[in-house]
Amino acid sequence: MKKVMIVGTGMGRDTLTQEGLHAVEKADLLMGAEKILLPFREPGKKIRIGYTFGEVQSALNENSIETIAVLVSGDTGFYSAARKLQENLAGCEIETLPGISSLSYFFAKRQKPWQDVFLLSRHGREGNLVDTVRRNQDTFLLTDDSLADDMRLLIDAGYGDLKVSVGENLGTKEERILSGRVRDFENPGTGMSRVMEIENPDADPRIRSGIPDEEFARGDVPMTKSEVRAVDLSLLHLNPGETACDIGAGTGSVTVEMALAAYKGRVYAVERLQEGADLIRKNAARFHLGNVAVFRGNAAEVLLKLPKMDAAFIGGSGGELSIILKTLFQNNPDIRIVINAVTPETVAESVSALSGEGKKFTVTEIGSTRSRMAGTRHLMQANNPVFIISAGGEKTCTEGS
Repeated sequence: MKKVMIVGTGMGRDTLTQEGLHAVEKADLLMGAEKILLPFREPGKKIRIGYTFGEVQSALNENSIETIAVLVSGDTGFYSAARKLQENLAGCEIETLPGISSLSYFFAKRQKPWQDVFLLSRHGREGNLVDTVRRNQDTFLLTDDSLADDMRLLIDAGYGDLKVSVGENLGTKEERILSGRVRDFENPGTGMSRVMEIENPDADPRIRSGIPDEEFARGDVPMTKSEVRAVDLSLLHLNPGETACDIGAGTGSVTVEMALAAYKGRVYAVERLQEGADLIRKNAARFHLGNVAVFRGNAAEVLLKLPKMDAAFIGGSGGELSIILKTLFQNNPDIRIVINAVTPETVAESVSALSGEGKKFTVTEIGSTRSRMAGTRHLMQANNPVFIISAGGEKTCTEGS
């Protein structure tokens, strides 16, 4: 049976393991990216640029080749091309030989342990950088020429002064390890192979609901009160990786709590007023959120441009509740919906629209009373009652249950 050895080359030939070196020596053919193969070019050694499973499978079909060593950078188990080869190569023996990862090399150079570091790659893939940094005291980031964009994301989220260490061109003659603050690397240049450690001593992994009202930036735009928000979030049942929207988002207080819950996902805040849109962005930065996108405009029109939603909160509809609900259910028939209403007329409109969509629902009335100081004593002051209508999704209670 023909054999493929997937070899992690570490930072280059100088960090190749003895086991990896033996694999290179006995292979009939070396394959990999051109940059990785360059140090292994020797007289008599057959080399071919390419490392996808299709390219490797094609080479295996050649009668003169029995053993192939596919060279991949770093370690085979750390954001490596090895995974797709392991999953897709058929009809041959596969052996995987680990290498030294950029992670272990970088921290060894700095004489620092890394067992408590959170790992994130932005090298050709999506990853919620800001929220990862917010939740973790120490984040290791694999990046590339997107470093400037990554730093601007952190600066916009209020993290410009966090301490960072950057490794450039590790394992080469041009290797550099730099330290500074996030804002120092806002314009780092392009084209370098980079890794980064970001330290956040005030990391906060909590998923908060019912955040006190005074923690938010306020304006003349309506805001959902703390006690009501806590119930809204309990009915939305948000999971970390879900996509959700806040329609009629106002100051963004519900947006913030949704984004804290869906910290691996995305929250779209839709607001008609410019003041509201500005406040939402301000509050997202205040709570160091990187997974909030703000859209200013008519909700019925904006929703047509947005991806499939797992859940939606409706705090204001601009008189287009039926259209908004129809659009949401067309986008995802199983979406979870929570609507806040302060008038019986809006409750009636919600019930009618949901019934017209064939959805079961629950209506809950929330009345809360807070204490306030009156001289040296406390008096209780009632807030206006709020009706909460919830529908959709498997976890939503049905009417009468």
